[in-house]
Amino acid sequence: MAPPTVRTLRKALKSKSPGLHLERSYWDVGYGTVVGIDEVGRGAWAGPLTIGAVVVPRDRRLYKVRDSKMLTEVEREAMFDRIVDWCLDWSVGHATQDECDELGMSAAQKLATRRALAQLTTPADAALVDGKWDFVETIPTTTIVKGDQKSLSIAAASILAKVTRDRMLRDLAAKYPMYDLDRNKGYPCPRHRAALQAFGPSVIHRTSWAFVDDIPFCAIDRKLPPDHQASLF
Repeated sequence: MAPPTVRTLRKALKSKSPGLHLERSYWDVGYGTVVGIDEVGRGAWAGPLTIGAVVVPRDRRLYKVRDSKMLTEVEREAMFDRIVDWCLDWSVGHATQDECDELGMSAAQKLATRRALAQLTTPADAALVDGKWDFVETIPTTTIVKGDQKSLSIAAASILAKVTRDRMLRDLAAKYPMYDLDRNKGYPCPRHRAALQAFGPSVIHRTSWAFVDDIPFCAIDRKLPPDHQASLF
């Protein structure tokens, strides 16, 4: 099967191009390697939490990079290889569903971020992060609400993280077809909840979460969230 091609941008996306002004605010004061960071999977019921990290060139733009949520699955897949070929450096880090259960989501997000940064060829000097929370902490970081719509490096990171995690969930769907993971990617939806009620959670589910409070456990034991575990000792 031929790889997906990048079609002309839909009209609704043409005026929503992210720029490099946030990256330049670091470059202009001497920071060499500025990494854009975005996460995917924090709100999912199953599968890993994934962090994307991308370092973009200063002098070469890439057309059609947008916040991953604005693009269709076919468009994201088509952009993946183009971004990989264009950017100076990139990586993806994960925290497994077990780590999300055992550490809690905030600590798991920091862990996945450390893993992503550690895989970069050149250590990052500064970071741009989508959202209000600095989960990087180890280098100078700017948090930007809707950063994936404003920063080219964050938008690129959002696509690489989303596509990588979606591919992992499609692979898991072949092993656990009852949960419809190829469609919901582990996120909440009525069909996912119905499958959980019928079959119970599997080893790929985050079983410390409240969504399983009224769901029968069959083949696995439930994990307790970290704050509840601490109260038992």
